[in-house]
Amino acid sequence: MGKRVLIFGVNGFVGTFLVRELVSAGYKVIGSDLHEKCIISEVSAYYPCDLSDARGVLSLVSESNADYIVNLAAISSVGQSWRAPALTMRINVEGALNIMEAARAQETCVRVLLVGSSEEYAPKDGPLCESDPTIANNPYGISKATQECFAALYAKEFGLGVCLTRSFNHTGPGQNPAFVLPSWCRQAAEIEKSAKPGRVTVGNISVSRDFSDVRDVVRAYRLIMESGRAGEVYNVGSGRALPLCDLLETIKSFCPQPIEIEIDTALIRPNDTASVCCDYSKINKELGWKPKRKIEDTLREMYDGFVIA
Repeated sequence: MGKRVLIFGVNGFVGTFLVRELVSAGYKVIGSDLHEKCIISEVSAYYPCDLSDARGVLSLVSESNADYIVNLAAISSVGQSWRAPALTMRINVEGALNIMEAARAQETCVRVLLVGSSEEYAPKDGPLCESDPTIANNPYGISKATQECFAALYAKEFGLGVCLTRSFNHTGPGQNPAFVLPSWCRQAAEIEKSAKPGRVTVGNISVSRDFSDVRDVVRAYRLIMESGRAGEVYNVGSGRALPLCDLLETIKSFCPQPIEIEIDTALIRPNDTASVCCDYSKINKELGWKPKRKIEDTLREMYDGFVIA
């Protein structure tokens, strides 16, 4: 029987792809989320759990008898983190602490993977590497940087096998259209289906971002989970900082109808960083990972999915 992986936040966008990645690699996956039911058929067992419930987390970790724990549960939207900073800290920091406490209470060694974000970094011209300063300028980034501090402490003081990512932007089929690229794909696809010209509403398209396909990202997560060094942080990104205006033009090119662009100032973040790019040389050198998929192909797949929906 394959080793067991417990995934918190399994019902989310990334969870679906991570389950498929792990199952294809021979793992048995146990899922958990706030919802009463699991939406992913490949999950072998499912237990509802609130990460802020320390006793519930401990009980689930003990019952699952997992070899690995992956935490995908989080307030993951920068915009939402500005609206609810206290909730962001409770879920993203207290939740991670509850997982680490539960893992170290087990009699067997349990490895833990905690997902962080490029939002932790201070702005920089050029690719960001793991040794660069983490001076986040939003509540989400601050919560993930705080998670890292506790993880480093638990690795050092308790010998917990906890690894972390700083994941850059990732997207793919099935991502919530509240996020930028699926939003644009859906809007453009609706214009195609209308068979007449239309308008796509956008926020700040003058910035550049590093986008990866979610399937590349979950492959990185599996490798870090399996072989990452305890207490270490690994960047996960494409190594390409692409202007959002160029990605928008790519999406527009899929649509046979004329598209007008309208900027909605309500969609523009405060303190938005001009350019974000990943240096993934550490994970490439240590674990042999590199991206395989081009974001342009991912956008086409997402757009086509909205057209036929």
